[in-house]
Amino acid sequence: MPRTVPPNRFTRLTDLTKLGMLFAAWLAISPLRAADPPSPIDATTLHHKVLCGYQGWFRCPDDIASRGWVHWSRDRDRITPQSLTFEMWPDMREYPTNATYAVPGFHCPDGTPAKLFSSADSETVSLHFRWMRQYGIDGALVQRFVSETGGPHSARVLSHAAEAAQADGRVFAVEYDMSGVPEDELIERLTEDWRFLVDEMKITENPNYLHHDGRPVLGVWGFFPERFSSQTAHALIDFLKTDGPYQVTLIGGCNWPWRDVSDPEWARALRRFDVLSPWNVGHVRRENQKLYAETGRWADDRAEAHEHAMQYMPVVYPGFSWDNLKRKPPGSTNIPRLGGEFFWKQFEAAAELDIEMVKVAMFDEVDEATAIFKISNTPPAQAHFLTLEGLPSDAYLKLTGKGSELIRGE
Repeated sequence: MPRTVPPNRFTRLTDLTKLGMLFAAWLAISPLRAADPPSPIDATTLHHKVLCGYQGWFRCPDDIASRGWVHWSRDRDRITPQSLTFEMWPDMREYPTNATYAVPGFHCPDGTPAKLFSSADSETVSLHFRWMRQYGIDGALVQRFVSETGGPHSARVLSHAAEAAQADGRVFAVEYDMSGVPEDELIERLTEDWRFLVDEMKITENPNYLHHDGRPVLGVWGFFPERFSSQTAHALIDFLKTDGPYQVTLIGGCNWPWRDVSDPEWARALRRFDVLSPWNVGHVRRENQKLYAETGRWADDRAEAHEHAMQYMPVVYPGFSWDNLKRKPPGSTNIPRLGGEFFWKQFEAAAELDIEMVKVAMFDEVDEATAIFKISNTPPAQAHFLTLEGLPSDAYLKLTGKGSELIRGE
């Protein structure tokens, strides 16, 4: 049964919707969410949580990882306008000087060298979690790429996130991304890594590691029938749901049209998660000559999830583009942000359905222009970059914080 809706919830929804043309102005002048010191987030439940996917995959040549321009450029050894793989330039003004890296050949409009950050630096991860606290964002699903597990540095970003979450009273949980892993390696690599995180790193013993129903939360993204067999899917789910030290509350990331899967064993696997989270990024509808995120499946998704004793956690996103990543003409792949309206309507849709948990894609992914963290409105002119079209650089942090209030029923 749905929880009781606070009487002021839809009044607030209606009031915010009526902002209409004043929406951008509201973003520009609304006060910072965290004028008062925020309380630590309750790490015992997923209910009323808005969690941001946190990629943490950016590297620079002179950082501690020494892997080159990873996720900034398709050529790790150099970065040029032709090699760029990201769409938005981060606002670098608050990053510590020792955690910024000059980008050869790129300059800010004032002529100063343009700089980028590395996720390998603890100072960078700390700043990002500080923003989560300042803007009232609950925490992060820290991405862990199964294809890159193992080795002495594979847990560096996760370690930084664990420390930052504790320092700033945010919650965090691991979310595996299974992309690019051969099926014959997938089960062994994921299960061995989870054992490592639990037994050696003791990640779930961190007081800010998110739990739900008494178990640590673990996201596993990539349950797509075209990627591996249903037998592999069931084996992974069996391992993670079996009683014992590695049992979790499993958030399953799956295809958007998951209810349409015809293979009976895959259909059964997709109904075995504890929390269902279909990937919504890129799915849109057209209304009044504008594109909006497609949320029309959410009601039936949630009903089907509840029928199979699963919670429902939809994915919301602020917009999209991958012109540079896919080497497309500027603007050809853009799903516009509409001054925040595109993003906000998804929070409204979730609140209207009384949805209690939401995933934001993503906190830091400038690769596909889905980042909600601080973005520069004055990027280097040496290549094509999207901006926030005059909104302040923290506009989407503000929106995510306000969206969190909706999900909590405030």
